Amino acid sequence: MSIKRNFLFSLGASTLLWACQAQKIKQDVIPALPDNYRTEQTWSNDSSIAHIQWRDFFTDPFLQALIDTALLKNVDMQIALKNIESATLEVKRAKAALLPSLQLQIQANTTNPSNNSLNGVSLSQFLGQNHIEDYNAALAVSWEADIWGKIKSQKAAAFASYLQTTEAKAAIQTQLINQVAKGYYRLLMLYSAKEIAEQSLRLSENSLALAQYQYEVGDISLLAVEQIAAQKLAAAALIPDFQQQVALQENALRILSGELPAEIRIQKKLQDVELPSLIGVGVPAQLLSQRPDIKQRELAIVASEASAHAARAQMYPSLVISAQAGVNALTASNWFNIPASLFGSLTGGLTQPILQKRQLRTQYELAQVEYEKSVILFRQAVLNATGEVSDALVSIHRLAERENIVLEKTARLKSAIQNADLLFETGSATYLDVVAAQSSALQSELELVQIRQSELAATVDLYRSLGGGW
Repeated sequence: MSIKRNFLFSLGASTLLWACQAQKIKQDVIPALPDNYRTEQTWSNDSSIAHIQWRDFFTDPFLQALIDTALLKNVDMQIALKNIESATLEVKRAKAALLPSLQLQIQANTTNPSNNSLNGVSLSQFLGQNHIEDYNAALAVSWEADIWGKIKSQKAAAFASYLQTTEAKAAIQTQLINQVAKGYYRLLMLYSAKEIAEQSLRLSENSLALAQYQYEVGDISLLAVEQIAAQKLAAAALIPDFQQQVALQENALRILSGELPAEIRIQKKLQDVELPSLIGVGVPAQLLSQRPDIKQRELAIVASEASAHAARAQMYPSLVISAQAGVNALTASNWFNIPASLFGSLTGGLTQPILQKRQLRTQYELAQVEYEKSVILFRQAVLNATGEVSDALVSIHRLAERENIVLEKTARLKSAIQNADLLFETGSATYLDVVAAQSSALQSELELVQIRQSELAATVDLYRSLGGGW
């Protein structure tokens, strides 16, 4: 575990260092952003909840444990870490391209030409033998001068791709925290809904017992008993449905956390959940630095621009300098006879592509198209992010208004149930009044917990859409 923490710490430190060195995109690429989101309230630049650490935003210890497990075991997170490792190796390979290549060559060969050939006759006359030996040991160095910045651009593209993987990991983390928190709140909502259905069932049982008594004494008809019994069965039918949804939601949370399906025991109630009361969102321009998915798209522009520059440099002449030095001899006994067996060579050459010019130009044009595509995707990511924040703000505001209305409606319907029961006992109200009051109260209470869960989900969506959680 400590090794993993050290790896992530060093990874984060290197990411910050390289992020400072990363090339910036052109200003004309960034779309025009409004001063504020589409909302009735304005915030200052330093009031965004995205600056809150996720542990401070979600203070429920049980939810924190679920998130910790998901961040450790989730499959997408594990793949993201492997992508970072792959990108790190690509960066090392790109940096190594700037270094000269060094090779050790050791050769020993013997040649037996035909005695009737020119070589055979020459060997026989001058050396008195019919074969020739050659022993060679040398170091060969080759280096390409990066005069057009091709290798430097390839390294820059590799750096940008590496930073993309780190931002992708951060984006996955924000999305994962969002999904776990929303799943947790939905589970709490289902628990509350099941309790409401059970309370409604108990209330219906009391009403049915009273109705059966009144039927036995002749105050009401059998139709009234059947109607109230049907109301009781309607409340009872909700319970297995909610139990099914609870089990499915528990399985979904477990799988999201990289675990096998199992029960999740939660003691907390939905009405006890508290999130930061002062919600600040800052201004849309902050999304460029806060949202990891936007930064990922920005780095894609940097990488594609560097790749286009490297593709263009492929069309220009390349300067390669090579050198070789070592020992060479015709006999093994003289192989390391220094300095007589020493040799050396130095070569420099320019290579200009001619027949491949059309292929290389097409490759450069394709790189330019990829750059333009990355710009479009970046702008789309900025627009989507701004829209997500605005949607969450509208949802939070309108759901709060709706919650206040439904709260008052639920209180009145609960009072109506008590009045209907009293009037029914005294014969001043019919069984239909009791059934209608109980049914309306049940639906209103279920609507209330659903609104509360939607409010929490909208707040979590706002936190993620602002870039919080990484």
